[in-house]
Amino acid sequence: MCGIFGLANQHHPVNVEIYEALLMLQHRGQDAAGMVTFDTDHFHEHKSNGLVQDVFADEKVLKELPGKMGIGHVRYPTAGSLSAKEAQPFFVNAPFGIYLVHNGNLTNTSQMRELSEKNYHRHLRTTSDSEVLLNVFADQIYKEFKANKNEDHIEAVFAATEKTMQLLEGSYAVITMIDEVGLFAFRDPHGIRPLSLGQRKSSRGDEWAFSSESVGFDPIGFSKVRDVAPGEAILITPDGRCIARQCTKGRLCPCIFEYIYLARPDSMLDGISVYKTKKRLGAALAPQIEASGLKIDAVIPIPDSSRPIAIELAKHLEVKYREGIVKNRYVGRTFIMPDQPQREKSVRRKHNAIPLEFKDRNVLLVDDSIVRGTTMKSIIQMCRDCGAKNVYVASAAPPVRYPNVYGIDMPTRQEFVANGLEIDEICKVIGADALFYQTVENMKQAAKEGNPEIDCFDCSVFDGHYVTGNIDDAYLTNLEQSNRSSKKIMEIQPTIEV
Repeated sequence: MCGIFGLANQHHPVNVEIYEALLMLQHRGQDAAGMVTFDTDHFHEHKSNGLVQDVFADEKVLKELPGKMGIGHVRYPTAGSLSAKEAQPFFVNAPFGIYLVHNGNLTNTSQMRELSEKNYHRHLRTTSDSEVLLNVFADQIYKEFKANKNEDHIEAVFAATEKTMQLLEGSYAVITMIDEVGLFAFRDPHGIRPLSLGQRKSSRGDEWAFSSESVGFDPIGFSKVRDVAPGEAILITPDGRCIARQCTKGRLCPCIFEYIYLARPDSMLDGISVYKTKKRLGAALAPQIEASGLKIDAVIPIPDSSRPIAIELAKHLEVKYREGIVKNRYVGRTFIMPDQPQREKSVRRKHNAIPLEFKDRNVLLVDDSIVRGTTMKSIIQMCRDCGAKNVYVASAAPPVRYPNVYGIDMPTRQEFVANGLEIDEICKVIGADALFYQTVENMKQAAKEGNPEIDCFDCSVFDGHYVTGNIDDAYLTNLEQSNRSSKKIMEIQPTIEV
């Protein structure tokens, strides 16, 4: 999961507006940020590890990014190292000169890397799958010109995108900036990762932007036009034309984890409100909790992403809703911390309880999901230390049991608290008195209700069904034996022992 943004503006510099948009997408990546702009003659780049406001803290940095077209990125690494040199955007100088930002994860990276290095004789500088994607795309553009002597740059790039989509497997939402062509975006044939097209009308002509989430448009006065369709590419030319083309047949299967945890509640993804989906998830939990017959004095969310879920659940249970846990907003999202020790330290710094809401009470804690169990286990103990009689837990998502291969940093089954355990065993591990999980079908229905035209969601972390169809046990075993995954296994195992 990363955040990407692109802006084409014929009338004034884009640097400040891209900065504002990246701030709105900061929740999608905390490790690095980058921006590149184009002034019709030269590209101007700045990127580094850190949060957006830190990477661009010096006003001189933004002033050194002139131009009326640009792209930006916030990074949450799922492939490659944590080195600053792997921060995006990435660049190749031929053909034309191409910069690229990518959200997602290729599942045939090794094959594509071999193709680039051995067949295309390209030297790759990083271990990132995004750099591999860029080089495959660049080579297809070059081959299109060489084979067809195609002097129409626009036709060549669209044709190359079609060929690129035939080669790539996995998830990818991509924005590129191509000299002599324009701002060019495309989305994988399953539409697993989100990408939206935005527009701002003015008396001097329309301005266009692309964003991972619709919230990227809000602070700069853009309105969402639509989502980029799966298998579609859209070009914004230097003179402001918007040209869209379906490059390959697509079937929309968005990642359902976007609606549960990843995206902001004020975002619209593929016609579905994240906020309303969370409310429906809360309502769907109520029947099984009611059936348990437990006496509950208060429903308390784990802030912030589970708040709409808890409010709706409390309403249906006819139980008091209380804000019993205070979040330190100056600590990043623990889920996307790069390693387990950092997550555990961050949990202790991130949440604090209000004792008055727990002393001598039976409380129901509500979270959007339970992945590694790190946060929940710590918070449950915190509640007991405040005098809670019983601590019950409800998860708006089903148990996470399978690796994610499409751009969320969950590559190993061993790191999941639910791995190999039944619900009562998970309950014991995290230290709760009762544990309730959402069903897969109720989860799907909560999202589908927002857009009945979607008949497929990627729910692979919950049901083990991978929508691209190319993931088997051998692939997952190889993933779990990778260096990054091996470190995760060593970090996580001590926290899930019964």
